[in-house]
Amino acid sequence: MTILYTLVARGSVVLAEYSGTSTNASTIARQILEKIPGNNDMNVSYSQDRYIFHVKRTDGLTILCMADDVAGRRIPFAFLEDIHQRFARTYGRAVLSAQAYGMNDEFSRVLSQQMEYYSNDPNADRMNRLKGEMSQVRNVMIQNIDKVLERGDRLESLVDKTANMQTNTFRFKKQTRRFRNTMWWKNVKLMVALVFLLLVIVYIILVFMCHGFALPTCLR
Repeated sequence: MTILYTLVARGSVVLAEYSGTSTNASTIARQILEKIPGNNDMNVSYSQDRYIFHVKRTDGLTILCMADDVAGRRIPFAFLEDIHQRFARTYGRAVLSAQAYGMNDEFSRVLSQQMEYYSNDPNADRMNRLKGEMSQVRNVMIQNIDKVLERGDRLESLVDKTANMQTNTFRFKKQTRRFRNTMWWKNVKLMVALVFLLLVIVYIILVFMCHGFALPTCLR
């Protein structure tokens, strides 16, 4: 198991802890808590024989774990960040006034579960997980291209189809514009013819009313 012990503390007050094996990690952890300088946020590591104590202090909370020296730093600090987020999300401002081991009964189970996960599950290493996901995406892309080539739809053909679609679209727009102009001129001609016909009808009516083509009685 990579991560063997962990605790959550406010200053030197331990709020929750869990040990996956019988060691003196708890004693050493308390010594580290008392000797950490200042109150600033920090990420530090301390070596003890073949074990490394990793410490993350953020927002007044100190998360500490003991791991094998072969575990490196990435996985332990990913574990510490995970525990900090879970603890802060679960208890909020209650951590500011909690008594020693006030959250131990409940949160020690979370510590146990996450220690097991980050120690044994390969998905816990985010870098490796991202590499695996990128590799899967790459394989899917290659498979998709292979399927396109198997169907005989070469890239050149796809480009030609796209160009033809653009040409046809331009031709359709041009024909639509020409048809719209033709219909507009037909409407204009029809309106002119209707106006002329109306004027003729009015003139004929006036001819009968005014007794002649020169409208003699109407123009006196």
